[in-house]
Amino acid sequence: MRRFGLVLVLLTLTLTGCAASTNPAVRASGTAQPSTTAPLSTSAAPQEQASPVPASAAVTKVLVFVEENHSLAEMQAGMPYTFGLATQFGYATHYTAIRHPSLPNYVAITGGQTYGITDDASPSVHSLSGASVFGQAIATGKTAAVYADGMPTNCALADGGTNYAVKHNPWAYFATERAECQKYDVPVTQLDQAITNGALPNVGMVVPNLCNDAHNCPLATADAWFKGWMTKIFAGPDWRSGHLAVVLTADEDDSSANNTVLTAVIHPSQKAHVVTAPLTHYSLTRLYGDVAGAPYLSNAKSAPSMAAAFGLPLG
Repeated sequence: MRRFGLVLVLLTLTLTGCAASTNPAVRASGTAQPSTTAPLSTSAAPQEQASPVPASAAVTKVLVFVEENHSLAEMQAGMPYTFGLATQFGYATHYTAIRHPSLPNYVAITGGQTYGITDDASPSVHSLSGASVFGQAIATGKTAAVYADGMPTNCALADGGTNYAVKHNPWAYFATERAECQKYDVPVTQLDQAITNGALPNVGMVVPNLCNDAHNCPLATADAWFKGWMTKIFAGPDWRSGHLAVVLTADEDDSSANNTVLTAVIHPSQKAHVVTAPLTHYSLTRLYGDVAGAPYLSNAKSAPSMAAAFGLPLG
């Protein structure tokens, strides 16, 4: 019996040694060690990838963020989060603003023309009688809103508040739509609730203040501010439905790149889509018209279609 017991012990030790030699997680000492295989990343996945979002759902809402005075190359280098979304979803390499300075570009985006404006004067100087994309949306039974960062009161017609610049709030210039502007051109503090409630407008614009748009502060500040809002948007019902497209652009460059600016289109239909066809701010006016189901305003009629260039599904 003693000899049999000894043989059994030796056999057990032999089998254990074989297991150690064939298991990379067990070292020569016989002690289990952590696997050398790289673990899966434990960092949180981007919210937009947390669960499937319908890629083919018709775009019924467009929310545009407008940054300030930087070229495509500068925004690519200085806004890593923003450009990361651009490369994940879609962006244009040949999208140009209309002219300098700021105001004519904002008016062009929302009115389809510059109305001959060549400066940044206030609405008291430039009182426009034409239609805006916001007024058009309301007229067709859709919703519209502008969310202005730092603005002290609805549809403020002069600078004030916290770095609020009226030259970056185009709806304030359309005098014949003043009543609508007073209702739906609101401080950005109301954007949070609209996102949470799935109540973003069909035709919307977000204008950061003079710091958060990189006008007076670094691009890194604008990047962080945009990330804060996009994190909320990706978690909101409008995005989860697949019906919301977010566009980020800049009003103009710093005169270093022939007015070529970064314009990103963030929608689940976009999969690392790089658009090389020429587009302009009037293409964005046209996209607003597509979503509002309204006639194209002025130069938007002949502008290259942004929806076609990006292949956005429209209702």
